[in-house]
Amino acid sequence: MEKFEQIFSYINEKAEKYEQSESISFLEGVLQSLENILDEKDTWIGKDASKEEIRKAIQIAILKGMRKTSQPNHQMTPDTLGILVGYFVEQFYEDQLKNSQLSVLDPALGTGNLLLTVMNLLDGKVSATGIEVDELLIRLAADTAELIEQPVVLYHQDALQKMLVDPVDAVVCDLPVGYYPNEEVALDYELCAHEGMSYAHHLFIEQSMNHTKDGGYLFLLIPANLFETEQAKDLHKFLKKHAWIQAVIQLPENLFASKAHEKSLLIIQKQSKTLRAPREVLLAKVPNMSNKQALSMFFEKVQVWKKNK
Repeated sequence: MEKFEQIFSYINEKAEKYEQSESISFLEGVLQSLENILDEKDTWIGKDASKEEIRKAIQIAILKGMRKTSQPNHQMTPDTLGILVGYFVEQFYEDQLKNSQLSVLDPALGTGNLLLTVMNLLDGKVSATGIEVDELLIRLAADTAELIEQPVVLYHQDALQKMLVDPVDAVVCDLPVGYYPNEEVALDYELCAHEGMSYAHHLFIEQSMNHTKDGGYLFLLIPANLFETEQAKDLHKFLKKHAWIQAVIQLPENLFASKAHEKSLLIIQKQSKTLRAPREVLLAKVPNMSNKQALSMFFEKVQVWKKNK
């Protein structure tokens, strides 16, 4: 049995026990088992495991818990997308990563899977901040980060309200999609809808931009139809005014349950007086991940674009 499977079995067994004996959900049982490990109430079998093995094991346990409760706000960014985002962060910050740490913000942290995948990929080169409104999810993220020893400062709050976070080098975010219920807060945003409710994912783009340094990049997992909705015109105007679109990467359809759930990766750069827009926007489609030849050609295309941008 692989190490991460052993760790998963261990957490799974504990979580099931808590679920039955304490009448709590399996997900809360996972949290309880992680907290007992951290408090040294239980023996930790993951001491000689890698950070990725531990993250994957916890992720599988959390996924099992999410499937059991199926709350709409309990979603997790798949590893494949986390690794792809991490690859692009590395490409865009190649020079900076050689000399200094990168400060990264995830304003819709969830259980931290996207942010922690990126941090494990760039191990030791990232200091991060995460914001999450759901208490259970942020506690799971905090415990996972502590177990894999990644430096993350977490804030339990609505990320669209005022955030006490210094501007960062980069933002990574799997944008929460839907309408934002707090219309009073939405009024403070340029992307507030003229009529009816505002899109939360639009406001998250604006808020992320507010907390990015001039010239910094944002790596955003967006709904595939982001630029086709009735509020897209305002988003276009906002991006033209404040950002340069660097890349729009279409993701493989087979990663999503249905067409309605399909996503793309949008990479934008906050405008800066000392920099210029790219010569051309990278428009590409990630092939099926099992097609190694096509995948190799995709990464080659990225490298050619990077050289000429």
